[in-house]
Amino acid sequence: MGIARKWIFPIFRIIIFLAIATALVKMAFFSGAITATDPTVPTAQIEEPLATVETGTITNDVTLPATVSADAAAPVKATLAGEVKKVLVTSGQAVVAATPMLTIRSEVPAADGTAVIKTVTVTAGAVGILSSFPVIVAQVVAVGEVIGQVAPPTFTVSGSLSPEQQYRLLNRPTEATVAITGGPAPFTCTGLTISSALAGAAADTTSPAAAGAGASPSGGTTIRCAVPAAVTVFSGLAAKLTISGGVAKDVLMVPTTAVEGSAQTGMVYTQKADGSSEKHPVTIGLTDGTNVEITGGIAKGAQILQFVPGATAKPDCADPRFAGSPQCRGAGG
Repeated sequence: MGIARKWIFPIFRIIIFLAIATALVKMAFFSGAITATDPTVPTAQIEEPLATVETGTITNDVTLPATVSADAAAPVKATLAGEVKKVLVTSGQAVVAATPMLTIRSEVPAADGTAVIKTVTVTAGAVGILSSFPVIVAQVVAVGEVIGQVAPPTFTVSGSLSPEQQYRLLNRPTEATVAITGGPAPFTCTGLTISSALAGAAADTTSPAAAGAGASPSGGTTIRCAVPAAVTVFSGLAAKLTISGGVAKDVLMVPTTAVEGSAQTGMVYTQKADGSSEKHPVTIGLTDGTNVEITGGIAKGAQILQFVPGATAKPDCADPRFAGSPQCRGAGG
């Protein structure tokens, strides 16, 4: 036992200390010798995500928020300068286009000294309710003077179009589908028009198309269509307007993120062997906001970069914080 304490145990301690010292030296000066197969060594490489040009169907539906509004009242104008001799209707009365409203008498001296007398009966000219009629007997009116307003029983659905959405509606559709919030089942509205305020043009408040049909308050582009007479709606209702810009079946398509440009012409990028990108011009067809139709410039099966190099990341339009951004205003479908 004395021999073990004097010789064997000290030798074991020396061996242990030497092993620890050797391990520390190896870690300090020879760590680069760890092989690439060591699972603790990162071996991943960053690669650009690719997209494949494939065939599919593009449904170009543009959906935007809209509002129901009553059509503007139609003005009734005097057709003769003279004195009102008889008033035939009252404000609030239902009228049709041929309803007589008043008679105007004009008396003009002739060259021989006699008086030339003319009498005309002014009709409503439109169907609806006589919402304004302030004329009284013996009042003198001028030609073209507005003497009343007829409010039609018709309504219009209207909304604002962004420039990006206008590119998707170059085919100028004539109808749209309307879904009223808390209202009847979706229905088709007809007579679809897309109009933009002309530079320098004064607002025409007497035009039914401009005054009461939800003209864009910012002077931008407005889309509107007529509500069918059989559908019951009320002014001020919120709605969703869906306009079909066309359907393309079995066409070449790629993600919109892969194309620089969004209408008619654009660029896609392929990756070269050295890792750099090479751009290729393409022609563009329909888009649904997620994928875009490629009508020429690249073949089916080609591998292209999924994201345009250097492009600004598109915000998440599902996040309410980005709902008002320009990229999201045109992403409603």
